[in-house]
Order: sequence, then C-alpha cells, then structure tokens
Amino acid sequence: MRTTVTLEPEAEILIRQVMRERGLSFKDAINQAILDGLRPARAAGHVTPTHDLGGARVPLDRALSVAADLEDDELLRRREVGK
Repeated sequence: MRTTVTLEPEAEILIRQVMRERGLSFKDAINQAILDGLRPARAAGHVTPTHDLGGARVPLDRALSVAADLEDDELLRRREVGK
C-alpha cells in the first residue's frame, strides 16, 4: 500500500537512526517499526521487570483466594469481639 504520512521530528530521528544502525531503507525501517510496535509480545522474548516491594510474600496466582481467607478471618474476629 502506498500512502503519505507526516512524522513527528523525534520519530524521524529515530527512524533515521534505525536506518543507519541496521542498514535499512526508509521504507523497511518504517515497516519494521510499525510491525514491532503492533505485534503482540512473544512470551519467549518478552521479559517483564520485577521489583521487590518488601512486605508479605503472597503467591499472586492465589491472590484472590488469600484475600478471601483474610476477609473471612476478619469477619470471624469481629463476630467474636461482638459477643
């Protein structure tokens, strides 16, 4: 498909940088940038950074279950205090 686009100055700088680094034509650099930006991330090549926030260690795959257990414990505690 042939079309005309207007690039922001920063986008043009980045495209021209990729052209130099990878030895690509303008067209190929634009196409690669679009495909890289719009394709879903591949699980094998995608790494999500993690950060230690301290505090309790809770298995996140069981977070809702842990929250429900904590809520149940609190309701029981309130019931006992109210007696």
